[in-house]
Amino acid sequence: MEKLTLKAEKREINGKKVRSLRKRGFLPAIIYGHKVKNISLKIPLADFEKMYKKAGESSLIELKVDKSPSRPVLIHDVQFDKVRGSILHADFYQVKMKEKITSSVPLGFIGKSKAVEEKEGVLIKNLDEIEVKCLPAHLPKSIQVDISKLNTFDDVILVKDLEISKEVKVLADKEEIVAKVQPPRTEEELKKLEEEVKEEVEEVEGVKEEEEAPEGEKAIEKEKAPTEEGEKEEGESEEKKEEKKK
Repeated sequence: MEKLTLKAEKREINGKKVRSLRKRGFLPAIIYGHKVKNISLKIPLADFEKMYKKAGESSLIELKVDKSPSRPVLIHDVQFDKVRGSILHADFYQVKMKEKITSSVPLGFIGKSKAVEEKEGVLIKNLDEIEVKCLPAHLPKSIQVDISKLNTFDDVILVKDLEISKEVKVLADKEEIVAKVQPPRTEEELKKLEEEVKEEVEEVEGVKEEEEAPEGEKAIEKEKAPTEEGEKEEGESEEKKEEKKK
């Protein structure tokens, strides 16, 4: 397994400096854990983005803070700007290698299904991740789901069918359906669906005509400008004040 390492620096908690920190290409972050003192950090944003693509939230990372020994962590939470989609803040959870942890692991779908390829069925993914419990060293980055087992519309893949290491305990219901293939719609179903959509459109158009304002009058809606989210748990109010001054 590839060893993932990331470097970070300690920083002072000061909301006024958060905006400047991001402008200089750094990501504000925090590390915490069971019986672990919280430490505020700054990390080169480009380094974190590369690591996040590799590790996600279910791979161990060796986080080195300044000159201290590296510590095993998981990316526990990432905060995004709701408008731009950029990363604003990250939480790291420090684990103890001899203590079991609970985490959600993403599912990766592989292979080809005959029911999809030959019978024009639609693949239905009921789950995209499952919760597991294990030692940090045994935590899988992802769990593979082989859909080549879905040959007919009656075939299903259950949680209990997934190939998972014995060291990993699955907390999800073992009888829960992970994936199946739905038959294509018949001509009658498609025709009925078109009629329902047409009826809905006609109803909406009828309502609009009834609610239409008298001629010469216009309704004016005030749009609220989206506000940029501040640093999680730290300096959020101060940063918003600075933006308002500008």
